Amino acid sequence: MKSTQYSEKTLDHFRNPRNVGVLEGENVASGRVGNPTCGDLMEVFIKVEDEKIVDAKFRTFGCGSAIATSSMTTEMAIGMTLEDALELTRDDVATELDGLPPIKMHCSNLAADALHEAIKAYRARDSPDEVAPKTADYEDPTCVIIGQDDYLDKGVFLDVNDLEDFTDQRVLVLHTGDESVESALELTSQTDRVVLLTPEKEIVTNDTLKTELERSSVKVITESRLLEIRGEFEVEKVLVHNLDEDEQYELFVDAVVIID
Repeated sequence: MKSTQYSEKTLDHFRNPRNVGVLEGENVASGRVGNPTCGDLMEVFIKVEDEKIVDAKFRTFGCGSAIATSSMTTEMAIGMTLEDALELTRDDVATELDGLPPIKMHCSNLAADALHEAIKAYRARDSPDEVAPKTADYEDPTCVIIGQDDYLDKGVFLDVNDLEDFTDQRVLVLHTGDESVESALELTSQTDRVVLLTPEKEIVTNDTLKTELERSSVKVITESRLLEIRGEFEVEKVLVHNLDEDEQYELFVDAVVIID
């Protein structure tokens, strides 16, 4: 990290992060989000009493700005009501840190989103009908991915015909066979931010494609299932189920490729 790029307050929260750790107990909930491009993963824990956050902790796998924003987010959240905490934005966190480099605003500044997920998880326990996400039989590999049809031509692609559509995009490719591997490899000619997702322990493909994949910039995420595609008007993120740890988290993407 260079002091010319980061504020002193950001550097302080990176070097001396506050509220690192986990929380446990009846009044505790957690939220987890991640960015497949940068490899950042944030998890925020909150303890709630009388609709107020009385304690918050985090654990982060990521760069210095991911640590700093997670630290600041927990500092800001403690003492807030749940309603106020839901209004806390990435911009609020960045402002409190006296600014972040533009490239880090969307890459690593995700802790506020993790906080919101923790609040939703807490509320879902008491009012599941109001705040629980849509459900599906996620253990069935043939089940329909929530949002797939809703975002067709809005970030969801069933083939890769025009590579220029994906220039500099964060692309998630669902592994459905050799054609999906070939598509992921082709996409690296337009973007270095390609993720290949599979529920298996490894990508099952022929030796030639396996070698090409290992030598490419494609990031492979194994033992994970795509549950839901989310966004306001177009694809913004996806919900992923980590089958190994039996946990769910969000990944921020611009496009999802699902080849039948």
